[in-house]
Amino acid sequence: MASTNSWTLELESRVATQRKFRACVMDWHNLAPKLAPYIFNNAHHAEGDGGIGSVRHYNCNSAMPFNIMKKKVEFLDVDKCECKYTIECDGTETATFNVKVKPTANGQRWECGEGGMHVQGRGREGQDAQGQGLCHRNVQHC
Repeated sequence: MASTNSWTLELESRVATQRKFRACVMDWHNLAPKLAPYIFNNAHHAEGDGGIGSVRHYNCNSAMPFNIMKKKVEFLDVDKCECKYTIECDGTETATFNVKVKPTANGQRWECGEGGMHVQGRGREGQDAQGQGLCHRNVQHC
């Protein structure tokens, strides 16, 4: 991926790529509070039908430096297991992520890249030395 803030991970799995993509990307709002209760108090589907334009709302607990995170689907191709979404933290900071999941001989290859970040009304003081804000530093779970 083109971003300097990206990662690739290969996982062995017997679960089909599309099924894992649906669970980990499209149904993350249902899984996050169960798999990471130390981060998410609860989450729900707020707008849309699950496709492009849909918004999921996450309530974070004290482990995170923000209270509310909204995740909006900007692009979705379920057949190719690709998506792009924007995350907004407490209404002031946004980060865009691209996710691709590709089948491998023994599982999947996950590619996740940060496509941009904006801190609204806070300038550089809302960012660390690398220019990353709270939302970006703490929401790199794809």
